[in-house]
Amino acid sequence: MLARKKSIPMKTTKFGRTDLDVSLLTFGCGAVGGLMTKGSTADQDRAVAWARDNGISHFDTAPSYGDTTSETNLGRGLGQNRNGIVVSTKVGLNQDDLGDVERASRRSLEASLKRLRQDHVDVFQLHNTVDSTGEPGTITLDQVFNDVVPAFMKLRDEGKTRYLGFTAKGDTDALHTMVESGHFDSAQVFYNILVPSAGEPIPAGYPAQDFNQLLTVCQRHGVGTIGVRILAGGALSGSEQRHPLGIQTVPPIGSGLDYASDVRRALRLGSVVAGGHAANLPELAVRYAISNDALSTMEIGIATIEELQKATDAVNKGSLSKDALSEIKAIQAGFADEPS
Repeated sequence: MLARKKSIPMKTTKFGRTDLDVSLLTFGCGAVGGLMTKGSTADQDRAVAWARDNGISHFDTAPSYGDTTSETNLGRGLGQNRNGIVVSTKVGLNQDDLGDVERASRRSLEASLKRLRQDHVDVFQLHNTVDSTGEPGTITLDQVFNDVVPAFMKLRDEGKTRYLGFTAKGDTDALHTMVESGHFDSAQVFYNILVPSAGEPIPAGYPAQDFNQLLTVCQRHGVGTIGVRILAGGALSGSEQRHPLGIQTVPPIGSGLDYASDVRRALRLGSVVAGGHAANLPELAVRYAISNDALSTMEIGIATIEELQKATDAVNKGSLSKDALSEIKAIQAGFADEPS
């Protein structure tokens, strides 16, 4: 059993223009890591308790994670004492839902609240891809503004959520428009060493989506940011082997052709680790993310308590040195013009 020994206090940040203070590390409750969807009750509760003891104050979940099991398990793990805790969840709208977005959003959030055992969440987020392709799981920008925003605002006015957010997946220009609209208080931004474009300009031909410095745009407009896919779905572990609790096939978001391609690029960063800038690739990835001051918090999905502890230790070590960041940038430049 992992002892609930307290480490150094974790840094907290102001979450955009909200009145929330969030820990620099967010406890991700998704299925990619798998602890909160497939783990044992004892391990889940122990991990949530350890996180709270070590200064992690933000827990992010969704009804789609484990077909609602993540929310149920998080609600049990947090218990009745929610002092200092920030909880965010989401709604993913299907094509039938788009006929009555208000009804679908209300039904989803109210069901989430029952599973989470509380009367409101701090942040309620749209979980769809925003583009005009018409593919399953997508929603257009017009639908966001004409249907989603009014529905979310009603739920906020009723006290079922304090703030509104979205997962920044889809067309880059549409995502920027959503941030600049002033309707959303938070954005989950895809950001990691392999997909750095939300944080800085990337070279022409870079094999990843160009999010056009979305983190900086969010900061400018007072939108709190949750960095997601910090480990590129696990590829930045440098291994194709996955923990049994996690999703076994993880399609990249915003990055390479496939998971194996991301792993191969991740391994090329080993020279930075060998140079003594981090103990291993996961630590390098975590500390790379928190080196960007525009990021409010970064989310890690876990399969074990030990993974949570290692991520916490990495965050508490702080940002990477300028030399390390320069070495990483040189390696990233070498990715340009490779297949995406």
